[in-house]
Amino acid sequence: MKKEDILHLEKLMNFLGSHFLKKNHWEDVTKTEWSYICAELNELITAEHLEKGIKKAPDLLGTNYLYEHLIINKLKKFHQNEKAILSRPNLAKLSLIVKVLGYSNYIDFINSNTESFNFNDLKIDMNNVSQNTTLLDRLVGCWYSYNRNLPENPTQAREERIWRSAMEIYKSETTGEYFIERSGGDHHKYFGKVTAYSDYVFIIMNSNTFIRQRHFISRIKDSKEKLKNPDYKLAELHFISTCISFNQEPIALFEIFRKADRKNFISDSISFPIDSDEIPESILKQLEDTESNRIDYR
Repeated sequence: MKKEDILHLEKLMNFLGSHFLKKNHWEDVTKTEWSYICAELNELITAEHLEKGIKKAPDLLGTNYLYEHLIINKLKKFHQNEKAILSRPNLAKLSLIVKVLGYSNYIDFINSNTESFNFNDLKIDMNNVSQNTTLLDRLVGCWYSYNRNLPENPTQAREERIWRSAMEIYKSETTGEYFIERSGGDHHKYFGKVTAYSDYVFIIMNSNTFIRQRHFISRIKDSKEKLKNPDYKLAELHFISTCISFNQEPIALFEIFRKADRKNFISDSISFPIDSDEIPESILKQLEDTESNRIDYR
C-alpha cells in the first residue's frame, strides 16, 4: 500500500466512526465499537438485498473485519512502520461498505468525501457577544424539519408533497460546540454547527457528498424571559433556509423544525403527500400556501 492508499483508508474509517458513533478519528473507536459498526453495515447490506429482491445471499462482513483486517493489519501496522510492505485491502469489500452509505463505489467515496464532517470549516462568530448556551442546551435532541421543497417552477409540480428531514443536535464532548446532523435524499447527509446569540439561532450546514452549503436563521422572541419559565417547552422553531439548488440557482425556503421523540425517531428523509397522516395538522396549515413558502429571489 502507498501512503495515499493509507490516507484514503483512514478517511473511510474516520467517516464510519463519525457516521455511526460521532467519533471523528478511527483511533478513538474500540474493538467492540468496530464490531457494532460491522453489524450495522450488515443490516444495511441485508436490507438493500431484500429491497432489490436479490435471491442470492448477501456477502456480509465478518464481525471483526473492520478491526482486524483494516485497523490492525493496515492502519496500525503502517503507523508502527511506514516502510512496512502491506497488501491493499479487498476493493470489492470497501465498495460494498460505501455503497450502502450512498456512494457508487470506493473510488466515488474517495473523490466525493474530501473530508469527513469537517466542522471546523463552519463558523459564525460575533465578537464581544456571549453565546446563548441556555437556548442551545434546549435545542439538543432529535428534530424533524418540514418544507415544501418545491421545484424551480412551482406550477410544474406533479403532486403536492411535503419533505421531512431528520436532524439531531448535540453538544460536542471535546469542544463544547453544538453540532447538527441532518438527513438528505439518496442517503447523503448534512452536518453543521448551531450557534445562538440573544434571541437568534444560526445554523450552517455542509453536505458530505457534494458542494452544497445551507444556512438557517431563526428568532425566538424574548427567549431569555421564556427560558426562565420551567414550564416553557421549545417544541417548534421557524427558520428561513437558504442554499444553492441543484441547477445552481439560489433558493430560500420557509422551514419548520419540530422536536421529535427519540424512541420512535426515523433518521431518514421522507417525502409525504400533502394529505398524509404523517404530517401534523399545524405543520400543514403553515405550509399549504405554496406562494408564501418559497421566497422569490428574482
